[in-house]
Amino acid sequence: MAGFRPKYITFDCYGTLINFAMAEVARDLFADRVDAVRMQKFTTDFGFYRRDEVLGDWKPYGDIIHNSLKRTCKAHGVAYRDEDGTAAYESVPTYGPHPDVPAGLAKVAKEIPLVILSNASNSQIMSNVEKLGAPFHAVYTAEQAQAYKPRFKAFEYMFDMLGCGPEDVVHCSSSFRYDLMAAYDLGIKHKVWVNRGHEPAIPYYEYVEIADISGLAGAVGL
Repeated sequence: MAGFRPKYITFDCYGTLINFAMAEVARDLFADRVDAVRMQKFTTDFGFYRRDEVLGDWKPYGDIIHNSLKRTCKAHGVAYRDEDGTAAYESVPTYGPHPDVPAGLAKVAKEIPLVILSNASNSQIMSNVEKLGAPFHAVYTAEQAQAYKPRFKAFEYMFDMLGCGPEDVVHCSSSFRYDLMAAYDLGIKHKVWVNRGHEPAIPYYEYVEIADISGLAGAVGL
């Protein structure tokens, strides 16, 4: 990224900046129905079903959580209760940042406007953003875009709202499958992968790797 000065640094929120504790919540909710041996597979599958749920037409984020949890339960032969999905959905606004995030964001916020593009509901996201401790130029949600990442429509909405194009931003995420693959396909040349351990490295997608947000300033030349 030597010599490139973006108009904006755009971020995934949940998982990248916010410690997305949905797996921990699911472990608590299903401790009485899923034994310890199967729990890791159960929570991993819950994540896979959430990703599958976002690939179609937009629907409320609460539906994403309910549907994916119900499908996970069906796959594992576990009883599902509507209150499980409600509890999981209502936990989201309580999630806070990874420890490295506030200080790391503060370093770059002084120099480059920060933007969030999140697979979130309007009613929840600002509770999470307020915990990040840094000013954001804009926060865009799947509800506003009427599409979830990795669909191009979500990114296109962000570009339209910012009045810029893929060539003007650095996009930062911990996820290839939600963000960095689509960013590559859309022509976002400048990408930062935060290696949170969610997914393996895929060098084909041409990014700068950092261990956490404390490395972001260096990655963008500040």
